Amino acid sequence: MGYNIGLRLIEEFLAKSGTGRCRELKETAEIISKVGFKMFLNITPTIDNWTADFKQFSLIFDENPLAEFVELPDDGRAHRELWYSNLLAGVIRGALEMVQLQVETEFVSDTLQGSDYTELRVKFIKTLEDEIPPGED
Repeated sequence: MGYNIGLRLIEEFLAKSGTGRCRELKETAEIISKVGFKMFLNITPTIDNWTADFKQFSLIFDENPLAEFVELPDDGRAHRELWYSNLLAGVIRGALEMVQLQVETEFVSDTLQGSDYTELRVKFIKTLEDEIPPGED
């Protein structure tokens, strides 16, 4: 969910923000947190939990506008299986793919499931190469 939104949202982000190409994942994380989330949702998640090789990090949300007025059913299943803000994971994945970065994104914790904060984990997979479609030279 959200992947197609990210594919299109990156164009608006690049046009409005005027940011250039990031040289490393740490810089990319800073831009996502301090510029992207501020621009579109008026929040600034904290960047934390870097791995030793700097290929994974977490975005920690103290507040999440997508979950502000949400009440999950008390059936127990929704608290285990429904990641209401999963839209954000897809948006980040789609947007980064458009700038040649393949990542995996997943929620680790969510305030809707009883946690104190919402944590979104981002894992760098590889840099994508520009490819010429088959048959075109």
